[in-house]
Amino acid sequence: MGCCISQLAAKFAFFPPSPATYQVKKRDDGRLVAVSTTSSMPISGAADDSSLDVLLVDTKKGNKIVAFYLKNPYAKLTVLYSHGNAADLGQLYDLFVQLKANLRVNLMGYDYSGYGASTGKPSEFDTYADIEAVYDCLQTEYGISQEDLILYGQSVGSGPTLHLAAKLPRLRGVVLHSGILSGLRVLCHANFTFCFDIYKNLNKIQKVKSPVLVIHGTEDDVVSWLHGNGLWKMSRDPYEPLWIKGGGHCNLELYPDYIRHLCRFIQEMECMTTEIRLKKIKQTLRLPKRSDTTISTNCCCQVKCRLPNCLNCSKVSCTKCCYWPKCPKWKPKCLVCWKPSCLGCSCTLPKCSCACPECSCACPKCSFTCPKCSCACPKCCCWSVKCSCW
Repeated sequence: MGCCISQLAAKFAFFPPSPATYQVKKRDDGRLVAVSTTSSMPISGAADDSSLDVLLVDTKKGNKIVAFYLKNPYAKLTVLYSHGNAADLGQLYDLFVQLKANLRVNLMGYDYSGYGASTGKPSEFDTYADIEAVYDCLQTEYGISQEDLILYGQSVGSGPTLHLAAKLPRLRGVVLHSGILSGLRVLCHANFTFCFDIYKNLNKIQKVKSPVLVIHGTEDDVVSWLHGNGLWKMSRDPYEPLWIKGGGHCNLELYPDYIRHLCRFIQEMECMTTEIRLKKIKQTLRLPKRSDTTISTNCCCQVKCRLPNCLNCSKVSCTKCCYWPKCPKWKPKCLVCWKPSCLGCSCTLPKCSCACPECSCACPKCSFTCPKCSCACPKCCCWSVKCSCW
């Protein structure tokens, strides 16, 4: 039942453009090019454009997905872009060119299985396999390590983005553009998680150790702003979010604040060295120091004991069942109140060291005459302060 509902949710989640807006063809020299389906011209505008690499990447699910790699000679970082729904690389190429130039980064975009010229059918786990295959391609073909990589996820793309980000502890940064908390939370606005839910980002965001920038429109009628706000609040290292007033779901790139805020985030990520990253991680993992000893003000014996104070209930400063047989200042229990060193009865007074037979009564309230000086003590001498003759 859960599997069927999960497949049904997947049908509502993925809407690949039909027909695709581009095709992949191989030139005589073996180089792949992307050709528009409407004009039959290369998408890049020039067949010999060396700044664009068109790739076919094999996934562990057996699909071949298409990826665009746009190179910037001045780039220090690389952005791995996971696009949203109802779009493919042919529609996003112009945006990729602008981001590459304005952010001064290399950019890798890819189509999910079943999108554009990629083979297969779209599903949650296929998108996970897609982004993992593209990341492996960045490592092997271009030598891009996770320390120099920023993951960018838009809408549905926030799912595979957080899936990969949760596995890369040394990632430079993450951008969530109109991200979702989970698939069913978008469809039915539920406040709880089902076992058959897809893209459970609210669980994965807590595993991401790198800085997270959240961008969301306040008037988004597809994915509510509450999704972006929830992701930002649950991030371990949240960056200053960008809430675009009046922004919808598919038009945030048109606002000047979008590119301005994104540029500032990229620049700060460029300046963030490995030493600074490790320092921030250590601060997040730092735990408060616990002292080996404590002094309990509410404890009946008021002595310094090692934690835990009470052996019966394992509570610190227990006032009901305090019993410390290992305490160096422990005294026998009081016969009246059964508390060690009780201040309310005479058990706190030192016991007499004399060997008189009257001391055997051990009664704190009886009185007798001292056999040596015949003084009448108000209390038993063996429980009161010694006489001067002793």
